[in-house]
Amino acid sequence: MKINYIFVTGGVVSSLGKGIATASLAAVLEARGLRVTIMKLDPYINVDPGTISPVQHGEVFITEDGAETDLDLGHYERFIRTKMRRHNNFTAGKIYADVLRKERRGDYLGATIQIIPHVTDTIKKWIIAGASGYDVLLVEIGGTVGDIESLPFLEAIRQMVIEVNREKILYIHLTLVPFITASGELKTKPTQHSVKELLSIGIQPDILICRSDRVISNSERKKISLFCNVSKQAIISLQDVDSIYKIPALLKSQGLDDYICKRFNLNCPTANLSDWEEVIYYQEHPIGEVTVGIVGKYIELVDAYKSITEALKHAGIKNRFIVNIRLISSQKVEKLGIEKTLKGLDAILVPGGFGYRGVEGKILSVQHARENNIPYFGICLGMQVALIEFARHVAGMPDANSTEFITNCKCPVIALINECKNENGTIMTYNTNLGGTMRLGNQVCYLIKGSLTYQIYGKSTILERHRHRYEVNNMLLKNINHAGLTCVGFSENNHLVEVIEYSKHPWFIGSQFHPEFNSTPREGHPLFIDFIRAAMEYQHRHNKLI
Repeated sequence: MKINYIFVTGGVVSSLGKGIATASLAAVLEARGLRVTIMKLDPYINVDPGTISPVQHGEVFITEDGAETDLDLGHYERFIRTKMRRHNNFTAGKIYADVLRKERRGDYLGATIQIIPHVTDTIKKWIIAGASGYDVLLVEIGGTVGDIESLPFLEAIRQMVIEVNREKILYIHLTLVPFITASGELKTKPTQHSVKELLSIGIQPDILICRSDRVISNSERKKISLFCNVSKQAIISLQDVDSIYKIPALLKSQGLDDYICKRFNLNCPTANLSDWEEVIYYQEHPIGEVTVGIVGKYIELVDAYKSITEALKHAGIKNRFIVNIRLISSQKVEKLGIEKTLKGLDAILVPGGFGYRGVEGKILSVQHARENNIPYFGICLGMQVALIEFARHVAGMPDANSTEFITNCKCPVIALINECKNENGTIMTYNTNLGGTMRLGNQVCYLIKGSLTYQIYGKSTILERHRHRYEVNNMLLKNINHAGLTCVGFSENNHLVEVIEYSKHPWFIGSQFHPEFNSTPREGHPLFIDFIRAAMEYQHRHNKLI
């Protein structure tokens, strides 16, 4: 079967939900038995989002092969079974860097390098390479039509008609249809202008997905069809819903997948969305609710912890509990204290992060959870601050810290591999090539049988994704382990600590890896599912005491 390409663009304003709409459509096509993958093209000049502040751009999603990618790839993996790889996301910066590297190397034989054809040819080449082995590739173009940064990508997908038969190319444009309260009307003019802008680039959309806060009527769809030269059947109303996991069914109910399959001449069965129906049923029929506090430093933007918030919701679905998530600034914990910031929580989660800002607030949060038997889940930095807190307040190591925060700290329980020292100042030596570089992507972890984490996973060997640079200093673990905090998960070479537990606590687990990247609404993730179960039990015990 020849590969079919669906290009998704956006207009009028950003943040309309292109990523969710693209992933939802992919879910429906996958449910029809098609092999589907998704690619995100980002117009910004950064080579990847790895160095962009989470407050500006949201979380960095890590793929199995260790790529630092856009958060939309997380949406893709939550909606379809296909695992994303590094070739599923590239930026304008990455394209330009590749073209300039080839120019410096002499690959272009002295030619004058231009956007067309050199940049656009590279974009097309990478799109085609990413589609290999699939029936359908959906390509989401970041930004909105009219952005100067997006023009090379839009020109490249226009040229794809030349590279590939037009019958195998389909353009979807997602626009806003706002409701004007004063006049009580939905306005189609922004969509008309957005399509006009797309036409000026040379792209005629085949399908329009119209975002609105309400259902778009037949008369309005007819008007959009007439002015935008798009079949009325291909005008899809995408109104606001209370759960993003309802969108696959919403698209299917309007025949979008039928229209696409007919357009591509694909003979495949009707989509079976029973998995998604079960997800929605459990969401809408909860038996209780819990409140989880995420103590972090990037709370100004909720997308900074997108995979974690979604993983908590997935765990709520599997437990049939509503999970109320409270984002708490770790700096406010430092300034205002525990009583004013952490009161009323059924569980506490400290996520990953970089830098010293807010770290002491995270340590205070760990201490509060440990001393009051509140379920605690530390992820990456959240595990490291748990170790520091325990070392300071239980294991008799008041100077415990990380060399990330204090370079020459007296008791570096967390450090770079080449900085790890014992009490005598001797540097530990590992047979590893990690050095001071970041660990990224899937890595094997071996769990100690009998540990809580082992019981949760139900197996001794797991594979989870990493994104961190600093490690536990094994040479200072003796006193910590003796005081009751145990290491129950280790890296493949048994040198690096991956999971810690506190056996005297009902639920106290820290992991160096990021389990949130492997959570989906249909399966959840075992650690998050058990974490929410523990929160439910804590709430029950706490209410009994009251």
